[in-house]
Amino acid sequence: MRFLVGILVTLTLSAQTAPSDSTRILARLDLEKYKAHIKGLAQFGDRVQGTQRNRDAIDWLEKQLRSFGYSNVERHRFMSTDGPLENIYATKTGTGTPKEMYIVSAHMDGRGGGEAADDDASGCAVVLELARVLAMPDVRTSRSVRFIFWNNEEFGMDGSGTYALERVSQASSAEPKVLGVIQHDMMMYDHGMPPGPKQRPNADINIEYQANSKMAAESAKLAAALQEANRTQSPDYPAIIGSNMAGTDSIQFQDLVPSVSLRENERVTGIIRGSNPNHHEPTDNYENYTEEDFRLGFSSAKTTLGGLVPLSGITLVRSR
Repeated sequence: MRFLVGILVTLTLSAQTAPSDSTRILARLDLEKYKAHIKGLAQFGDRVQGTQRNRDAIDWLEKQLRSFGYSNVERHRFMSTDGPLENIYATKTGTGTPKEMYIVSAHMDGRGGGEAADDDASGCAVVLELARVLAMPDVRTSRSVRFIFWNNEEFGMDGSGTYALERVSQASSAEPKVLGVIQHDMMMYDHGMPPGPKQRPNADINIEYQANSKMAAESAKLAAALQEANRTQSPDYPAIIGSNMAGTDSIQFQDLVPSVSLRENERVTGIIRGSNPNHHEPTDNYENYTEEDFRLGFSSAKTTLGGLVPLSGITLVRSR
């Protein structure tokens, strides 16, 4: 009897101390790979739409997605004022309800004459790192997750705008129903206001939705889910919710589906008032960011993935 009781106690304690799927999945995120994604995209310079740099960066993103194991990489072509351009995306197809989908996104173009490392290679690196982890063969999602890299955010947001019109507003039965959009746009630089030479001691992640949108209530719930994931999975940099999302691709979806953006600072009260001296400048280069800056961006990857685990039903397949 004592032997059986001992086994039961041991099994109970093991169940209590065994890491959850969420913890084990998030442990696969890699800071060094996150940094490598930024450096890889920054090699093409600012990636202004219509340039060879932009086209080369799209090709590079496709190569990365295929190297992770995605065979369904697609290019969404659209016409801008500068001529034809492309968004690029891959999809982790759900095994339970594949016709329901979350979009995880960032914009791959940039401007300013530098490397556009923070704006927005840092956001693209979040999306790439999540795509890499979810592509692993023992990772399953109940709902689908689409990883999208928007083009021409800098001069009109017509990449995300065209996608929203064609694939969400006028979606056909062939397209999964979008349950939410999680955008990542400038992830690394929180040095205070006015900005100092180092990261401020209470640096945080800003999650924003638009209170004046048609989907405000639903977007607020999505923001709260990500904030809770941040609290449990990535507490080093707390997440703060704001209600004035602006100047990023997710605004194209805010009246259609729940939509939020993750940033280093609030757009209206921070970024456009000069919180980042590298914004749209030749100094937005990989070498000008510190280890603490990279860790802030990486924390957003943990926040988003932590939120997606319950939202998309992400689990690990147990080997037999």
